[in-house]
Amino acid sequence: MLNIHTLPLGDYQTNCYLLFGEGSTSCAIIDPGYAKELVLDRVRKLGLSVEAILLTHGHFDHVGAVEDIVRATGCKLWMSKKDWSQSPNPTMAFFYPLANCDFTEVCFCEEGEIIQAGGLRFEVLATPGHTCGSVCYCCEDALFSGDTLFAGSCGRTDLPGGDWGTIQASLKRLSELPGDYRVFPGHGEETTLSRERQCNPYLR
Repeated sequence: MLNIHTLPLGDYQTNCYLLFGEGSTSCAIIDPGYAKELVLDRVRKLGLSVEAILLTHGHFDHVGAVEDIVRATGCKLWMSKKDWSQSPNPTMAFFYPLANCDFTEVCFCEEGEIIQAGGLRFEVLATPGHTCGSVCYCCEDALFSGDTLFAGSCGRTDLPGGDWGTIQASLKRLSELPGDYRVFPGHGEETTLSRERQCNPYLR
């Protein structure tokens, strides 16, 4: 059974997700953008350890607490190499701050890869467009869509690494996934894929 704890963090109210399976003593964290102490305090209250951080993309508002949490817990960090390896010129370094971090190990996820953490299995879906390395994670009946798909909307593409034609293709791919999913976006409220197919103009 998938357990999901949502923490909207920071000025941009970025959704950070703490995830663990039934009976697991560890968890996975998706997109800890801010507030390291708040995130780790919730992990402690749940009686868990942090096994892995999974990033949907490398923008600053999704990664701000990553370095501190990795150093505090020794957990694995998973993300697309395309966002990790963005050029560290001043503009890109602002939007992709992890490019300047000195991690001993980063696990680069690829399309179709299965990541096991927190007693759960996460399938990686490459969904570029918001950034060139944006990914979504499927876990049981849940889709963690980052800034690719929102309730009634989609991610912007006017920041470095974004491309409108590319995100359109990614959204089409999500709309064509078989069945239905609960959708947990990077910002805003939870939705469902069936609802977005019907009501979201970017999926039609």
